[in-house]
Parts: sequence; structure tokens; C-alpha cells
Amino acid sequence: MAEVRLEKVCKLFDEVVAVDDFNLSIQDKEFVVLVGPSGCGKTTTLRMIAGLESITSGDVYIGDRLINKLPAKDRNIAMVFQNYALYPHMTVFDNMAFSLEMRKRSKEEIKERVQEAAEILGIQGLLLRRPKQLSGGQRQRVALGRAIVRKPGVFLFDEPLSNLDAKLRVQTRLELKKLHERLATTAVYVTHDQIEAMTMGDRIVVMHNGFIQQVGSPLELYDRPANQFVAGFIGSPAMNLFEAELSGAGDGVSLQAGDFTLELPPDKAMYFRDYTEQKVIVGIRPEDFKRAAEHSPGQTIPATVEVVEPIGNETYVNVTSGDVMLTAAVGRRTKIEPHSTINLIPIFENMHLFDIRSQKSILGY
Repeated sequence: MAEVRLEKVCKLFDEVVAVDDFNLSIQDKEFVVLVGPSGCGKTTTLRMIAGLESITSGDVYIGDRLINKLPAKDRNIAMVFQNYALYPHMTVFDNMAFSLEMRKRSKEEIKERVQEAAEILGIQGLLLRRPKQLSGGQRQRVALGRAIVRKPGVFLFDEPLSNLDAKLRVQTRLELKKLHERLATTAVYVTHDQIEAMTMGDRIVVMHNGFIQQVGSPLELYDRPANQFVAGFIGSPAMNLFEAELSGAGDGVSLQAGDFTLELPPDKAMYFRDYTEQKVIVGIRPEDFKRAAEHSPGQTIPATVEVVEPIGNETYVNVTSGDVMLTAAVGRRTKIEPHSTINLIPIFENMHLFDIRSQKSILGY
């Protein structure tokens, strides 16, 4: 079993808190992604699991073994770095075999493991080359091969695709996911790219300022963000977030922002009556708008088109309504001109509201 557990883990650099009160249990064979902006503490967390950073407080376990003081070489982990970290003077074979040679494995076992890993990665024909003779994608495969030959209990990935071009990045992340399923090992993957996180992770851990913001499956985070940060970070284009004021009259609740007022349907309004006469943050994803032929007060948002972004499979429009700026998806071949007017109908069932002070979801996800 290669379950990984972090209990109340904290890391300080002098007086700077890099990671605080980090609690997470990663199941055996699970692929977990740590995601967040630069400086959020995700790489520091990975390095504490690897034994490359000391732990200020808290405990880290692999299986039932406490590994706080255990040297990195004894943790049964393999790490794949962002910069590949290949030895330039060695052949591909020797790069992949190096860790096994350090462990005094027999030549027969080394050859068998390297050949097996090369076959899995499709690099059998590269074993006699040196790193400078390889493309970026090939170097990444060698770095993966060097990790695979160790047959670790846990794979750790530190932004391994960030040096690849866009097309190769998409291809390699698919290969990594297939590789994980084939090897059936536990994996912890760090990235700042939320698309990578959404497409690769069984579960995603969103981090910000050293704290876990939310843990869940990709669709859980997308559909039910726990707070304003997760709502704005997960999704591309990002969720529209704007300030509005809730008003109540009888059983009805309306929100006012920019140049529009929206009447919430009864099944949505019931959740927000405690917040009437208060300001809140409204969240609507770009795809959760429909177009209306004309403005219907209380139901639509009249807006002016500022920028049109056709990207082939979809067209996005950036619009303004008073001081509110929005991005809406309007269909693949929709023709809209800048400076024209448009009426948008929000899909109220998919609307999110966040407390303006705590930034937590009012729906209590």
C-alpha cells in the first residue's frame, strides 16, 4: 500500500508561512493534483513529501510509516522535475540506470528494468543517445523512465510539462494519465495550470497562500466551488465575478448590479433571503448565459459588446453593463460586432453567490 497522509503539516521559511495546517489523505493508486498560483505552497508541499524540504510541524506518512526524518532515498518515492535533471554526459540508458546502479542492482536486472521502461514510453531507439540529441518531449520521457525503473510506491511530479509546447503538452498529459493507469501507483502532481489539473486528477487540491481552499473531483470544484477563490481559479475562461446588492420583497429576491436588476426564481431565492439588503459577490460562468432577442426587465442583462473572441469551437464576447464587465459564450458561429448591444439571460440554476466578507459560498458547498 502507498497511501500518503499529511496531518497538520506546516512549513516556515524564517517568519514566512509557506504551508499552514495542511491535512490530506491520498489513497493508494490515486492521482492527486496540487494546483494554485505561484507562491501558494504546492511545490513546497511536494518537496516535504519527497524529503527535499524539512517539516516545521505536523506529520507525513507513506503507508503506516512516519517519514518526517527519513532520508529521501529511503522513502520509496520517485520524483520527476520540471527541468528533467538529466546528466548531459550520459546516454539515455545510463541516465535511466543510474539510480539502480547506486543501489547495487545486478547488470541483468538493470538492463531488464531499463528495457521495460523504454518499451512503456516508446523510447527503445533512443537508449544510446545523449540528452542534447533529444527533443524536449523525448527528454521528458527519459526523465519519466528514470522514475519508472525504480518501481516506487509513489510518483511525485513537479510541473513536468511546463517546458513543452502547447501541442506536446496536451499529448504528454494524455500519456501520463495512461501511464498512471498502467503502473497503478499513487501519484502526486503539482501544476499551476488548472486545465492540466482538471484533465488529469482523480482529485484536485486547490491551494492559495499556503492553505488548502478545497479538495474534490474536477467536476465538484467546477460545479460547487467552496469560495470565491476556487470559483475564479477553476475554469477557462474564468467565472464572471461581480458585486451586487440583494433586495427582498415578500417571497421574492432580486439582485442589482451595473445597469440591470435580476429577479431570482423562487427555488433560488429561498437560499438568499438571509442576505437581503446586503452586498454579495455573484458568480456566473461564461457558458451559463443565453442570448435574448430583446431586453426583458428582471430577466435579462442588457450589455454593450467590447471585444469578440472567436476561437473556432466557441465565440466569447466581452461585454459591459454599467460598471460590470462580463464574458459570455455565445455559440460557435455567432456573428456579433464590437460596440453592438446584446441581451443576456443568466441560467439561474447555475448561478453562485458568495459572502462579500468571508468569500465563502452562500450555498454552503
